[in-house]
Amino acid sequence: MKTVTVICFLALFLLGLSSLRPAPENRRLPARAKMTLSEYGFFQGDMAEQQPIAGVLPYDLNTPLFSDYAQKLRFVQLPEGQAATYRERDVLDLPVGSVLIKTFYYPQDFRQPEQGRVLLETRLLLHEEDGWYALPYIWNEEQTEAQLEVAGGTKDIAWKDLAGQPQQLAYSIPNMNQCKGCHVKNQQIKPIGPTARQLNRNHPYADGEQNQLVKWESLGYLNSRPPDDELPRLAVWDDPASGTLNERARAYLDINCAHCHSAEAPANTSGLLLDYYQTDSTALGIAKPPVAAGRGTGGNAHDIVPGHPKASIMWYRITSTDPGVRMPELGRQLVHEEGVALIEEWIESLTAE
Repeated sequence: MKTVTVICFLALFLLGLSSLRPAPENRRLPARAKMTLSEYGFFQGDMAEQQPIAGVLPYDLNTPLFSDYAQKLRFVQLPEGQAATYRERDVLDLPVGSVLIKTFYYPQDFRQPEQGRVLLETRLLLHEEDGWYALPYIWNEEQTEAQLEVAGGTKDIAWKDLAGQPQQLAYSIPNMNQCKGCHVKNQQIKPIGPTARQLNRNHPYADGEQNQLVKWESLGYLNSRPPDDELPRLAVWDDPASGTLNERARAYLDINCAHCHSAEAPANTSGLLLDYYQTDSTALGIAKPPVAAGRGTGGNAHDIVPGHPKASIMWYRITSTDPGVRMPELGRQLVHEEGVALIEEWIESLTAE
């Protein structure tokens, strides 16, 4: 009888362990996946220079995601003869065969970026017939190649910030499954950044500066867009000339938080919904108690207390570096001091209804 009990216990224990492991299909690579970044042929010449070939188009966002002060180079490649379909609020509908390319790097000195930079990783989003796949490529020390690492990794990086102060970080590169932590919508991997409101800005192309949406349309990369004066535009979070304090704060929350905190994303059960078009003040966290109490509240009673940032759970979590408290949970180890200052100012400006 004891033997049977022990066997049953071991079986249940092993079953529990297996449930913690990523399912094999979560690590399956798409047919187009290459082991090295150079095999795709996205760049010409010295690959570290990130000079795209014809058909690989650079782009930028009005308000990008904060990633421990890492800078990013973004590119898109669409299948020949096909275009993205315009969407007013959601990410542009990119056809099967599309690739989004994002390289993370640090300037050696943020005050003088021309002195050089260190490339850490390049993330690809490949659109296949059965959905999107996220693939992380880690650059070698020689800056000549980036290798596919499905398990992710860590790289030590040092730099001087805008104040000339030396900084260092054990920079974390997510594995394939962790990419899903941010890129899941309706239980499927989706891109986050390339919405019309984010792309509606000028970019310094090799042949001259031009609005990105206009450029995409002229190259056959985008169809069915509305007239220029009807295009949505997201404020630039750190540029007061681009929008009001509310617009800039909402832009910051939209890109940094809403990939989880929206109705179709994993944190929808929290009741805190921070997408740009949200109009319900309670859903935005104003005077809203948390769904689940715990140390993540910092002892505070509401997500946002109008006029009192330091009494707000949101402020507590974006200023924390504790892995069990900080928000966002992934892609951030450092406090974004400038972003925190913006959200502080915004909460201070709010008034109780």
